[in-house]
Amino acid sequence: MVKKETNLGSAGKSAGLTQAELDRRLAILRRFKVLMSQQRERFNSYLQVLEKQQGSIESGSADDLLAYVEIEEKIVADIVSIQRVIEPLDEMYRSVASAGGFPKSQDDVPKLKAALEDLKNEAIVRTNKNKELLASRITELRMEIKSLANSPFTSKSSGTSGGISASIIDIQG
Repeated sequence: MVKKETNLGSAGKSAGLTQAELDRRLAILRRFKVLMSQQRERFNSYLQVLEKQQGSIESGSADDLLAYVEIEEKIVADIVSIQRVIEPLDEMYRSVASAGGFPKSQDDVPKLKAALEDLKNEAIVRTNKNKELLASRITELRMEIKSLANSPFTSKSSGTSGGISASIIDIQG
């Protein structure tokens, strides 16, 4: 077997790598990029669901809100599972990158990481906003329920509860 060496001059360093090692490193990079892109798509989906969920909270549509919460749970589970794979690949990527193992033309990972971080932060902000809206809506509903409980239509003075009521009615006349 002939050892093919590649010179990846990175910051003045010259690293002799076999083609197999270079291919392995590029495969790691490609897989890492794919997973980060999938993560970015999932965060975009999550943001769209959060936006629709906000509308449901504001309109008071409980059925729609429940549907969006279920979708949100699935998306969050997907994000977590992708993150579990990304973390070890990120460590491998950093160790290979620090050794000057990727050609600069292939390495747009920092941009992907920044985009992911921005999406993650935006998702956190929107989630917190939806939580606040939901808490506000729950408070409004509690006040409505309390006011209904104190309304004259539900008081005990109506003929159905409390007071004097007949137990036998004579209908012969």
